[in-house]
Amino acid sequence: MRSSSENRALENPLPAWLYKAFVFGFGSLSLIYLVAPIVIAITMSFTAGQTLKYPPEGFSLRWYEALFDPVASGTEHIAAFNSLKIAGLAVLGSLLFAVPATIGMARMKRSAVGTIEPLLLAPLVLPSLAYGLAALIVANFVGFQPSLWLTVAGHVVVFGPLMYRAASVVAQGINPSLAEASIVMGATWFTTLRRVTLPLLLPGILAGAFLVFIQSLDNVSVSLFLADARTTVLPLRMFALIEESLDVRVAAMSGVLICLTLIVLLVARRVLAPSR
Repeated sequence: MRSSSENRALENPLPAWLYKAFVFGFGSLSLIYLVAPIVIAITMSFTAGQTLKYPPEGFSLRWYEALFDPVASGTEHIAAFNSLKIAGLAVLGSLLFAVPATIGMARMKRSAVGTIEPLLLAPLVLPSLAYGLAALIVANFVGFQPSLWLTVAGHVVVFGPLMYRAASVVAQGINPSLAEASIVMGATWFTTLRRVTLPLLLPGILAGAFLVFIQSLDNVSVSLFLADARTTVLPLRMFALIEESLDVRVAAMSGVLICLTLIVLLVARRVLAPSR
């Protein structure tokens, strides 16, 4: 039989110091790769110059003032409103899809779940750019034109599985005898759904809603094909400003979006935190 030291050597053939150095170095590079673009974008948004340039030329809030000016940035305000509206509707649509799917899959046999669930999660692994083009072709074939509602439908199809996945993970830890006990005690199926099932699924639903909202708000590929000229969304407007003139307001928009994401993340963490 091998000794414990031999087993440890087989599990980790690298020297301890080299292994720690590799993990620390890789973790540090990954952190820099993730954080550096955010820091640079926020820093450039406070420049006093006329174009996007790093390091920034002085310090000024002029671009945030211009961004929130309804006259100077009216088009950007409309695009932001469209993005928020599409993201909110995508969350509602995903909710109508994910909750029934989660409850239904929880009651199915394991073999049936193994067959159906990959189909429900398929949009997560399909290239969204290819889906956007395919959805546009199919929509034109059946007589639908690009619009806000078609964009919402596309976002629900692509990002709805995120909510289903988050809710299904929570559903796996729910004891089915709780709902059965409610029925035995005389509660109707609707009362059981409202008072037992949905409260237990709520953490997964909220986590999924957060994921769907952020992904929809940030999406380009699906909106590029399914949104019409009157439904300009913020990511596409930011691309247009970059192509036209390297407008510094794009950096200010990035700063606002980052702050919005952090606020939503903190609220979600506070809501989803287990009570003590």
